[in-house]
Amino acid sequence: MSRSLLRYEGRPSLILPYIGGHFGKSEMAPKRQRGVAIVLAMGVVALAAIAAAAIMVSQSTWARQVELTTDHIQARSVLLAGADWARAILADDRRVSNVDYLGEPWALKLPPLPVENGELLGRIEDQQGKFNLNNVVTQGKVNVVQLAHFRKLLATLGLPDELADALADWIDADSLPQPRDGAEDAYYLSLDPPYLAANQPLIDVGELALVRGFDDNVRARLRPYVSALPTATPVNVNTAPAEVIAAVIDGLDLGGAQLLVAQRDRAYFRSTGDFLRRLPRGAQASAGDISVSSNYFMATLRVTIGGAQARGKALRARGATGWPTVVWRKSQ
Repeated sequence: MSRSLLRYEGRPSLILPYIGGHFGKSEMAPKRQRGVAIVLAMGVVALAAIAAAAIMVSQSTWARQVELTTDHIQARSVLLAGADWARAILADDRRVSNVDYLGEPWALKLPPLPVENGELLGRIEDQQGKFNLNNVVTQGKVNVVQLAHFRKLLATLGLPDELADALADWIDADSLPQPRDGAEDAYYLSLDPPYLAANQPLIDVGELALVRGFDDNVRARLRPYVSALPTATPVNVNTAPAEVIAAVIDGLDLGGAQLLVAQRDRAYFRSTGDFLRRLPRGAQASAGDISVSSNYFMATLRVTIGGAQARGKALRARGATGWPTVVWRKSQ
């Protein structure tokens, strides 16, 4: 291979190798450029793959959301149908008889009912088979007889007696605390955050969470035995547990109430007179405290459709005729 000496304006210049017709360049530059191009191409391919995966995930998420939305709409529709079922059962029961007991169709827990792509569960509970907490106040003033019944229920359940006074102050119309263990605005305003006593009837048993002393454990213990109804109500002795019957019958202890419940399971009480005749000696009840029929019922429903679920609860009031009305309802 020959070498040439290049000169510029008659003077010696740098001696550059002349190889293959190219001056001062090697074959490494094109290789580097090709390498960079390959790396860039691989990056573009990787970004495209990531973008494609993101689009697929987005489409999958969107499709799942649409599916869940559709299932939820269908579940809510079935929930409304279940509510009509509860109303029809209660209305039909009133046409048949004025006595309500636990052997009737309304009292039977609805077994899982298959629906398209899911199931419906439901039950109806007599709320007059429980002690109505609003009974402790009549026309804004404490009802001492009903307050004594509530104290007896608390004692039977092993709960503090002072809860009765706190409840009475929460419901009664005045702002004067009960002399023993009351709690009115002054107490509740000292809390963080502060609030006022309701001074009106409870709408739902859940409101007890705001009343002094009714913590989670107390409310859990009370829940099977108490209700909150918009009017004063007697206890239905055909559906009440022994603890509630013992609370509203003077001179009756829990053991005696349990014997009455055992008798009732064999043959329900056909009238208040029938019940009073079965009381042990020394026990007595006011006619206004007991009943063998009910007007207030709680319907609880749960619907599952695909991956969606809808729950509903409604307090229904039943009159002498016609369809039961809705006192309040909750759904989620």
